[in-house]
Amino acid sequence: MQTTAKLYKIMNKQGVRVQSSQVDQEMRVWTERYTDWLAEKPARSPRIVYQRDRARVIHSASFRRLQAKTQIFGLNESDFYRTRLTHSMEVAQIGSGLVEQLVTVALEKETQGPTPPWLDWLPSFYLIEAICLAHDLGHPPYGHGGETALNYMMRQYGGFEGNAQTLRILAKLGEYTAKNGIDLSRRATLGVLKYPAIYDDVIHTWPDYLSRCDEPEVSDFRTLSMRQWHPPKSLYRDEAHVFEWVLAPFSDTDRQAFTRLTPVKDGFDRTGHTGLDTTIMELADDIAYGIHDLEDAVAMGMVPKELWCDEVIHSEVFQAHPLWDDTMTERLFSPRSKDRKHAISHMVGIMIESIRIDEHPDFEHPLLRYQARLGEGEMAVLELLKRFVYRYVITLPEVKGMEYKGQLIVLELFKSLRANPQALLPRNTFAKYERAGSERAQQRVICDYIAGMTNTYASRLYNKFFSATQGSIFDRL
Repeated sequence: MQTTAKLYKIMNKQGVRVQSSQVDQEMRVWTERYTDWLAEKPARSPRIVYQRDRARVIHSASFRRLQAKTQIFGLNESDFYRTRLTHSMEVAQIGSGLVEQLVTVALEKETQGPTPPWLDWLPSFYLIEAICLAHDLGHPPYGHGGETALNYMMRQYGGFEGNAQTLRILAKLGEYTAKNGIDLSRRATLGVLKYPAIYDDVIHTWPDYLSRCDEPEVSDFRTLSMRQWHPPKSLYRDEAHVFEWVLAPFSDTDRQAFTRLTPVKDGFDRTGHTGLDTTIMELADDIAYGIHDLEDAVAMGMVPKELWCDEVIHSEVFQAHPLWDDTMTERLFSPRSKDRKHAISHMVGIMIESIRIDEHPDFEHPLLRYQARLGEGEMAVLELLKRFVYRYVITLPEVKGMEYKGQLIVLELFKSLRANPQALLPRNTFAKYERAGSERAQQRVICDYIAGMTNTYASRLYNKFFSATQGSIFDRL
């Protein structure tokens, strides 16, 4: 373990994770790609594989399209505000910072005793960045509004869910391989599995939802209550074979515990566990959501200083865990952007420096047993910030109104493409539609087409179809 610690010091200088030969051999099953597994090809070194995982995500069309997909505010609000692309980049940066902090903690503990056993199982910088950059690939146009709209249109055909669509892109739709998508390594794929359950299984845990699915489609989408159509957190049945491949190295006991659903009253049952890498990615995502997205709201003037003080600084949670002083608030609401950026950076740093590794006693494998956590106070304040952003930013009528408009665009596009696939689908997409072996598969082709659209593309296509003064045969979308 002394050798491992020294190698980590080298990693910190060079940005490369180097592992002991014994652990490297144990890791080879996790560096395997699905395409190579089918061809019975040997797995390669973690350093090479995870670097290429990150490269495959960055160079994918799905990743580039995130630049024109909504984070919170509309794309035409300003060039300053975050998109799904900039959000994903910030999550990757925070994820690397969390891993680096864990390495630092482990090396400090080495001076006091044995090196923590979880050190060898930490993801490399390449790996955690690949997972973080990929985590939002499946989000459709117009964010969660578009997600809900697609789920309604697919309610009888396997549903739609953003995280499930991410796995579909990685396993099938991505352009890197002919049949197996972007084809990331087994461990990188495990890292993006936030909800290890199949959609078809989860929906049967809520009878009320199933009964609504059997109701006829509404004639006017403006009368549809979209709150009833939020999808369950899950994966598609179409990618079940890749899901099983990812979980194959775990014992039967671990697999059963990992995929077990927890009952929920008046809702879908939910999964309760994620892997080590996923816990790091989710913490990075939460920090970016609760703090970086807060910056956009403050800069836009949507969150006044008085509201911040009343709801956050003077709250019972923050009074119990005062992570920063009044100077931080003054900087956050300063008219100078540099002061605001300094405050945001300091808040992020406080969260990162509190990370630790806990052990979950119900699991045997290190990738499931070890779980990343923030300190108690930091986690409580982060949850407070997330609730604040949700209540005073996400659910504002101005924001929800744009989400509602996006939902209607997605619903109308799907309805028209479903009724006239031969006339309206692009030729290559219609070719996939014709090759589909069932109605369910055909509807999935249409769904994939719309889910892959940017906000801009969906808006232009809607105007081309439905506006008398817009559109031309020479308008190449």
